[in-house]
Amino acid sequence: MAIEFYKYQGTGNDFIIIDNRLDIFPKNNTKQVALMCDRKFGIGADGLILLEHHAQADFRMVYYNSDGKLSSMCGNGGRCIAHFAKSLGIIENSAVFEAVDGMHEATVENKVVSLHMNDVREVIINNDFVFLDTGSPHHVSMVDDLSEFNVFQEGRRIRNQVYGEAGANVNFVQKEGDSAFSVRTYERGVEDETLSCGTGVTAVALAMHATGETSANEVSLRTPGGDLKVKFSKKENGYTDIYLIGPAVQVYKGEWA
Repeated sequence: MAIEFYKYQGTGNDFIIIDNRLDIFPKNNTKQVALMCDRKFGIGADGLILLEHHAQADFRMVYYNSDGKLSSMCGNGGRCIAHFAKSLGIIENSAVFEAVDGMHEATVENKVVSLHMNDVREVIINNDFVFLDTGSPHHVSMVDDLSEFNVFQEGRRIRNQVYGEAGANVNFVQKEGDSAFSVRTYERGVEDETLSCGTGVTAVALAMHATGETSANEVSLRTPGGDLKVKFSKKENGYTDIYLIGPAVQVYKGEWA
């Protein structure tokens, strides 16, 4: 049976998205997910997302990394699936949906999607890096020359040597202005640098505020795949009202035979 899919990208972070409200997709077939995400033998993507029926919310988001395994929250994927839901007529301009880390809200205006992320209660500041969880675990380090930095080599080392089998995403950051930063990210599950990471830039924005690199509560993040914004409020017990804002684009649709 052929499976209809849609290809999406959010600042270069690309996804295969499937309407699975009728339970047509073989959810336990790890090899098929990995093959579909393979850039030489499949469609090619950083991850695969299923849109499923939800009893109370507008829909449920199920996210797989390109290795075929179920993963933690994907911010750019969350923005893309909200746009997808609008294209299907499930929502108009706003959505409430459930992901692996709980409930999320999103608004869609043309190609710009604003995604409400979950609160972050703990930011762990070390001498040379910051660690926090924005739906996925993130390591944040500042570097001097980001464009020449070996993100793959150092990201892979930190992901494995510091965080072991479970791993963490590793973000490298360069300050560009009072409230502007450039970011490159090595993602676990993809096991490579991606053009953008939504939970990653969210982590970077909060880490830069927590360490005093910015006093702004709206931060601009430049990734190799494009520009994103993160808004937030600082409270005594952490960060709340966190929004990840940027483009989500439907690239094409097709069938997996």
